[in-house]
Amino acid sequence: MAGASLFCATIFLLTGCDKANNPEPADENELITTVSLKFTEQGTTNARTFTYRDVDGDGGQAPTKFDAITLTAGKTYDLAITFQDESKTPADDITAEINQKKDEHLVVYTPSPASLLTVTITDKDSRNYPVGLTSTAKAGAAGTGTLKVQLRHQPPVNGQPVKNGTVTPGSDDVNLDFTLTVN
Repeated sequence: MAGASLFCATIFLLTGCDKANNPEPADENELITTVSLKFTEQGTTNARTFTYRDVDGDGGQAPTKFDAITLTAGKTYDLAITFQDESKTPADDITAEINQKKDEHLVVYTPSPASLLTVTITDKDSRNYPVGLTSTAKAGAAGTGTLKVQLRHQPPVNGQPVKNGTVTPGSDDVNLDFTLTVN
């Protein structure tokens, strides 16, 4: 009898520790096949949209569209980003889901070199952390480089929020390097 109790206690401790050290994610990453960046020059109605599309998702077929971004030096743009899952019919608008769950998402814009573009996120979540669905973008001096666009999925872990306004927590739903030209 004492051996059975010791066995049960050992099993409980092993499974309890495993669960505590390996928490299950609260939410899975979204399938995103299409990302569109719409740059509208401030003070005008001049808008240009640059798109990445890979309808079958990661792996499989190569992307069917991966636009290079071209902006005018010294101009400031309103930037809006949209996400879709076009692997199904009708396409699923993931942007609405991200907006509903903005406490769990962060869009990160990283230009390289940094002098090409300055992006300032204008939308916030319920804890006043940036979201990134809307931003302003100021084109710097002429040059060519890249604009890395990441959608970070930062769901709570063990019921506790992890989003802290930085790229660190969570995982990528999207990680793309657009060619960026400022002229």
